[in-house]
Amino acid sequence: MIKLTKLNGDQFVLNAELIRYIESRPDTYITLTSDDRLIVLESVDEVVKRSVDYSRSVRRIPGMGT
Repeated sequence: MIKLTKLNGDQFVLNAELIRYIESRPDTYITLTSDDRLIVLESVDEVVKRSVDYSRSVRRIPGMGT
């Protein structure tokens, strides 16, 4: 799960595994696997970073370090 911010400033948490793709138009649009679309304040690079960090944390093998 990643924390993001709507255009009105409200924060929400998104299951990063539901992201199909991310676009910069110039706002950041996130299209989900359901074809729903969200617009967030974070940059494309920031959404990707948070998604990668989330993915790494989920796939980390216990006892194997970081």
